[in-house]
Amino acid sequence: MSQATVEGVSEPPASSQSLMVATSESACQRWKIAALEEKLQSLEAGHEVKQREINYYMSKGRAIRCVVTLFDNIEDLICKNDRRCELEEEDEDRTVDQDHLQVGYITLNQALPWFHSKATNMEHEDYMQGADSTRGDDTSKLKGLVADWINCDLKPALPIDPKDKYCRGFVSDVCGRLLCPTGLDWNSPVIKAGIRDCVDSYVVTEMSWPAFLYEKYMADQENLEEGLFKSTLLLQAFKAIFMSPSSARDVAGDGDTANIIEANRRAKKDVYSSKKVKTHVAQIIKMHTVTPRSIAYVSCQLWFALSSVTSWHSVDGDFDYIIFWKNIIDFFEIAPGRASQQKVKRLLAWWSRKIFGTSQRAELTEGVKARMSMNTLAKQRAQQDDALFDSE
Repeated sequence: MSQATVEGVSEPPASSQSLMVATSESACQRWKIAALEEKLQSLEAGHEVKQREINYYMSKGRAIRCVVTLFDNIEDLICKNDRRCELEEEDEDRTVDQDHLQVGYITLNQALPWFHSKATNMEHEDYMQGADSTRGDDTSKLKGLVADWINCDLKPALPIDPKDKYCRGFVSDVCGRLLCPTGLDWNSPVIKAGIRDCVDSYVVTEMSWPAFLYEKYMADQENLEEGLFKSTLLLQAFKAIFMSPSSARDVAGDGDTANIIEANRRAKKDVYSSKKVKTHVAQIIKMHTVTPRSIAYVSCQLWFALSSVTSWHSVDGDFDYIIFWKNIIDFFEIAPGRASQQKVKRLLAWWSRKIFGTSQRAELTEGVKARMSMNTLAKQRAQQDDALFDSE
């Protein structure tokens, strides 16, 4: 038979190279693009997880400035706690500032219970970023809100411009009256001029309680504790910062009973309402009661909102925000004697009812629970049973 190739029949491939099928240029590019997109999705997924972690730490960091410390860093709180733990005996040479740091660390762990065991040095920056951004956000928020509240409630002859800070402070008659120390009469032309001109006898510092902290913005000089930290403006600022600006409109005055009943009604309405609302700061940091340091934080923010200063500084002329903040927390945390401590306790309970609507059952002491009628009845039954047993 002839070795010639039969016509129409191809030769078998000489090697595996001939098995390759030519691919178009566009097909190769599509394959590369698909591979790159898959890789990009994987990277983005990892980035999203990391970003969620950062956002979580930043949101939790809001608690640091609001309820822990307005000016200190986390590292300072941790170092102070570590140093105190290293000392076997109580440090008799400790200062009030060191005690502030120690209480701050305790408050930090109450606000963020997992912090002590889980936080790392890498995360501190995220916490502090969240903390410092919170202060700026709240400052910006109150700038317009405070002007609206004053214009609506106090109705000044010259309304406050929500966008202008230069018309506030002691230049403004209404803001000046709210910032005026309670020991001075703002209605006196001599005192008003003295404050505006910074005359020695009328210099306003952090060592005087301003009128805006008091119920109805007036203080009893014979009893300066009466009405302190009970002003409508302070309640509105607190709710705007920790709840929402809209909730601040529900503050109806400075009284007790009627407003607590109304607060309870609103709390129940919020619980059963199906309307979706944005998570507020108090929910993020799991805050259920009002604390001394949260009141001090809001007080500093409110002073700044009423002032004519446009940028945040720890010292504003003759007024030192750091000392002002410390004076407020000392009022609550270092109350002298049992009578003052009981007043502070009642004041904080009043605040918690005003802000959160109802008292927290978790705050009930065992003594209070024991006096409740069901427990009293159980005790009476046991006593009757013991008496019957003894008679037999």
